[in-house]
Order: sequence, then structure tokens, then C-alpha cells
Amino acid sequence: MIPPQEASARRREIEEKLKQEEETLSFIRDSLEKSDQLTKNMVSILSSFESRLMKLENSIIPVHKQTENLQRLQENVEKTLSCLDHVISYYHVASDTEKIIREGPTGRLEEYLGSMAKIQKAVEYFQDNSPDSPELNKVKLLFERGKESLESEFRSLMTRHSKVVSPVLILDLISGEEELEIQEEVPLEHLPEGVLLDVVRISRWLVEYGRNQDFMNVYYQIRSSQLDRSIKGLREHFRKNSSVSGVPYSPAIPNKRKDTPTKKPIKRPGTIRKAQNLLKQYSQHGLDGKKGGSNLIPLEGHEHDFRVKHLSEALNDKHGPLAGRDDMLDVETDAYIHCVSAFVKLAQSEYQLLVEVIPEHHQKKTFDSLIQDALEGLMFEGENIVSAARKAIVRHDFSAVLAIFPILRHLKQTKPEFDQVLQGTAASTKNKLPGLITSMETVGAKALEDFADNIKNDPDKEYNMPKDGTVHELTSNAILFLQQLLDFQETAGAMLASQVLGDTYNIPLDPREGLARAPETVRGSAPCSRRSPEPADTSSALAPSVPAARAETSSSATSYSSEFSRRLLSTYICKVLGNLQLNLLSKSKVYEDPALSAIFLHNNYNYILKALEKSELIQLVAVTQKTAERSYREHIEQQIQTYQRSWLKVTDYIAEKNLPVFQPGVKLRDKERQVIKERFKGFNDGLEELCKIQKAWAIPDTEQRDKIRQAQKRIVKETYGAFLHRYANVPFTKNPEKYIKYHVEQVGDMIDRLFDTSA
Repeated sequence: MIPPQEASARRREIEEKLKQEEETLSFIRDSLEKSDQLTKNMVSILSSFESRLMKLENSIIPVHKQTENLQRLQENVEKTLSCLDHVISYYHVASDTEKIIREGPTGRLEEYLGSMAKIQKAVEYFQDNSPDSPELNKVKLLFERGKESLESEFRSLMTRHSKVVSPVLILDLISGEEELEIQEEVPLEHLPEGVLLDVVRISRWLVEYGRNQDFMNVYYQIRSSQLDRSIKGLREHFRKNSSVSGVPYSPAIPNKRKDTPTKKPIKRPGTIRKAQNLLKQYSQHGLDGKKGGSNLIPLEGHEHDFRVKHLSEALNDKHGPLAGRDDMLDVETDAYIHCVSAFVKLAQSEYQLLVEVIPEHHQKKTFDSLIQDALEGLMFEGENIVSAARKAIVRHDFSAVLAIFPILRHLKQTKPEFDQVLQGTAASTKNKLPGLITSMETVGAKALEDFADNIKNDPDKEYNMPKDGTVHELTSNAILFLQQLLDFQETAGAMLASQVLGDTYNIPLDPREGLARAPETVRGSAPCSRRSPEPADTSSALAPSVPAARAETSSSATSYSSEFSRRLLSTYICKVLGNLQLNLLSKSKVYEDPALSAIFLHNNYNYILKALEKSELIQLVAVTQKTAERSYREHIEQQIQTYQRSWLKVTDYIAEKNLPVFQPGVKLRDKERQVIKERFKGFNDGLEELCKIQKAWAIPDTEQRDKIRQAQKRIVKETYGAFLHRYANVPFTKNPEKYIKYHVEQVGDMIDRLFDTSA
């Protein structure tokens, strides 16, 4: 049970809460009554406002409609008056613009184009609204006259302001490709800026309104002429001003050209060393210098001066003065190479100009027409070079053929730029350069093959054979020709690769195909040699062993790797050297004296070896013939041994095995004394005869000459010294000075004077 006190307290709390709720309810009722009253008042006010607004609207709407009708009438009147003015203005266009059209656009192009726009609109108006009006014919005639004036102005601007690019500027443009620490920008402005803007505006107007493409023909004819004349001017510049010492330099920036030390000299991409020019150095330089100097051995002996003089005279008789002829070849080569570079640069510049003037959908066709004359001229010159090379091959002037090597290399280097410039032109245009490259590769390969065959089959054995056994002209020419190829290794390799390799070299197109196959000998060269002391077995140390496999051939060398081109060139060089050795061996048989034949082969082998070592030829040969250097050294030693056998007829007289045996202290018999006398006499006569003969022989290489002298001197002095020691004090004669004519040192001195006509 709940205690009474707590129950009473809870009752009181409940009563108080009930009282509060009743008071709240009473307040809410009062608020609702007030709200209802306010709502009734608001509804009454809104109803009154709506009634008044309806009355106002009924009064305003009629007035608004009347005002709107009046405004529409006013606008119609104004439009009618404006249209009348506009129509009337078309009837005045002819009279207003006739004077401007008659005077032409020169100096007032903006105003002139504005007048042409008015005439165009008048023509359109009369065609649409009054096709039979006489005013239509009048404005049409005026429009045609104005269009002709614009075309004439276009031609006039292009003719007056299109100038031939000077050779100096072209050379600066080309030389801009060289690596410079300070780049100099050479501007090439075909048209003044103001003129170009006028030409562009006229071009756009003729395309948009004139509906005439004749101006495009005018454009390409004028620009084509300037491009062709620019390139021809550069060619003439070379012919008039070039010299062998260098390409004509641009004086466009004379101060910087003279004073700026950071600028590298422009390279002569066409400069090649002709074999005839190098033959002049043949008499002046040896092989003992540092790498980078001359690779030639001087010819010594009394035959040398006569041979060089005779060779120079023969070449002069055949080709004219050497210097003038070779200089002209260099100039023509440099001129053509620079003309090719100039064409690329000028064509790029022409295309940039054309893009601004000619509409986009006509640009490629117009550009194709624009470059035709200049491109045809370059191709014609290139074909002339190919034709000249073919004639040079026929007359076996292989040094002249070398002119195509720098040209072909430059054409291949320039081909990517060529292709980019000719992008979008006709296929016939794009194929001209590849066709010329193919022709040059074919002719170059033909020259290389004919040269190798000429080395092998040279029938001349007696004519021009050196009487002193020095280096033969054929050897020097062959080495000089091969040295020329060092600067054009990839070019020459590509020439060889472009031919039918299976039939010519028996090498797989892919070098990897032949790695596991047995080696075979290059056709046309001698078989691999085996070591033998006899000269007859030393014919072809350099006949290369190369991997052989038949493969499908291709007429293009672009896909061949640099490594494969190097392998082909190595094979070719080995073939030439093998043919050369066969020919030298054949020529050596002309000499009746085996010793002189050995000296001849020794000199030529030594010359070849030194020339290979002093240049990169030895590395090229080693690609396919690893033992080339060792083989040549073996052959050189074999020839030295053969030469040394010529002294046996002297030393055999005094050799110990051939000496008579006698007892010491026993008086010699007459027969024994006579034998000793014959030995001394035979030695003396043989020594004098050999020294007299071999003194006139030549060994150009100082090191080899000293080596042979010392070796022979040691052998003879030892043998003679022993003989002299044994018989000098033997009373075999009453006149010992008659038989003992030379002391040992005198014999050595005589041998030291071998191979030296001045001694």
C-alpha cells in the first residue's frame, strides 16, 4: 500500500498539471478565433482588389492594341524606304566604281577589293531580281574587267618581286646545317612582306569570287622559273669561282666568318682524291709518317723519276693536264652535291610560300608542277654524270668513276628530306630520285667489278715494268683506288649489294645464313694460298674465305645492314688484292733474274701491307680474311729468302764445305794453291758483279732495305771472315793483293751500298 502522505502529494501534482493544461487550451481557442477573423478580413480585401484590377484591364487593352498597330505601320514604312534606298544603290554601283576599276588595284588594293565586292553584290541582285535589266550586263562587264585587272596585278606582283636567290645566300642556307656553337639564321625572303600580303589577298579573292584557277598556273610558272634559275646560278657560281682548295664561301656575314673561331669550316661533301693526284704524292711521301699522312711509299732508284714523269705525261696526253681535269671533276661534283642540297632547301621554302598563297586542295598539284623544271635539271645532270661514268668505265678510267661515290652518298643522305619535300606529289616525281640512285649504284657496281677484272687481266707485262724492281704502277693504282673507297664504305657496300650477289660473290643476302656453312673462295680471285718457299705458290694470300650460300637477290640495297655492306666491301677488296697478286706474280716472270723478280714481288707485297696497315683497309680485309697481315709478312719473308739465294753463287766459293782440306805446316801443292786462288777470284768477281747489278735495284722502304742489307751483310761477312782467317796467312800465291782484294769491313761497306744508285 502507498502511504497516505505520498498519495496526497501525488494528487496535488496531478491537479496542478490539469489546471495548467486547461489554461493552455483556453489560450489556443482565443488564438483561433482571432485568426479566423483576420482571414475573413484578408479575403475581403483581395476580392475588392481583383474587382478593381479587372476594371483597369478592360480600360488599358484597347489602347495597347491601337499603339502596337501604329508602331508596326511605322516599321513597315521605314523598311520600305530602306529597301528602296538599297535597290536604288545597285543602280549607282556601276557609275560609282567605274573609275576605281579603270585605274586598277596598284597601290590601292583595299579600296579596289571593296569596289569589287559592291559590284559582285550588284550582279547577284540583278540576277535574282531583274535578269533582263540592262544594268546587269553593265555590272557584269565591269566585274569581268575588274577580275582581269586583279589577275594582271597578281602576275605583275609575282613577276616584279620574285627574285633569283643568290648563290651566296644559298650557300649560307646550306651551311646552316653545319654544327655551330653560335647559330646564324639566314633569312630567305622570296617576296617582301607587304607584297606577300597583297598576293595572298588577291589569291583568296580570285578563289572565292573569281572562280578562276589561271592565277595558280601563273604562280607556279613564275616561281618554277626562279627556282630553276637559282639552282643554275649556284652551279655557275661553282664553275666560275671554285678552286681545288675549297668551296666558295659565303661572304654574307664577313666579320663573323673571319673572326668567329667557333664556326667549323664547311665540309666539301664531294671532295675526293683522284688517283692521278695521289700519284704525284707517290714521289714525295713515305709510309713512315703518322697515321693520317700519306699512305704511299716513295719510289727510289734511277727508274723512279722516269716512271713518274712518264706516267704524268701519259695521263696528260690522255686526259689533258692532271690538275685542271681533276679540279674540274671536283668542282662538278661539289656543284652537283650543293645543287641537290640547294634544291631541298629551296623547295622547302617554296612550299612554305605556296601554302600561304595557294588554296589547300590545290597545293600539292601546284607544288608538283612548280618543282618539275628544277628537278628535271638535277636529274638530267645526274644522268649525265652516270653517262660520263659509263664512258670512263669503257676507257678504264676508274678514278673518274669515283666522282659518283660522294654524289651517291649525298643523295642517300638527302633522300629522307627529298621524300618529305615531295610528299603528296605524283608518283613519277617521287620515283625520279630513287631511279637516279639505282642508276648510280648499277654503274658504281659495274665500275668496281670491271676494276677488279682489269687488275686481274691487265695484259701489260713488259711495258712500264720497273727495271729496278720497285713498286709497279698497277699496285699503286690499285691501292690508291681502294683507299678512295674508305670514305665511301657504306656506299660501295650498297653498290655491291644491289647486284646479283649469288652469282657474283656467292654470299647469302642475310649474313646470318652463312655462319654455319663451309667457306668457299670468291669467284674470280685465286684460291687460298698455302705456305711455300716458292714464289709460284704465293699467288693469292688475300683470296678471301667467306661464308657461302645461295639466297634470293634484290635490286635494292636499302634493306641491307651496315655490317653486311662492310662484309661485301671486305670481300671485294680481298678479291682485288687477290687479283693483284696473281697479276704481280705473272709480271714478275718478265725478269730474267730470279733475284730481281723476288725484289719486285717483295717491294709490291711490302707496299700493299704498309698501305693496308696505315689505313683502315687492314680492318676491312680482316672482316673476311683474318690472316691477311700474317700471310703478307710470310710472302715478304719468302721473297727475301729467294733474293738471298742469289748470293749463294758468291758465298759458295768460300763456304767451308767446299774448301780443300790440307795439313797445317805442310807445303801446299800446286793444285791446292790453284783451288784457293779460284775461290778468292770467284768470290771477288761474284761480289763485284752482284754489287754492280743490285746497286741499281730499288727497295723504297727504308726499314726493309736496311733489314735486307744487314741480313746479307752478316751472312757474307761471317763466311768471308772465316775464309779470310783461314787463308790470309797461307802462302798460296806470291801476289796476295791480287786475290785478297777486300777486307771484311770493305765487303760490308759494298753491301751497304746495295739498292742505292747515289752511293
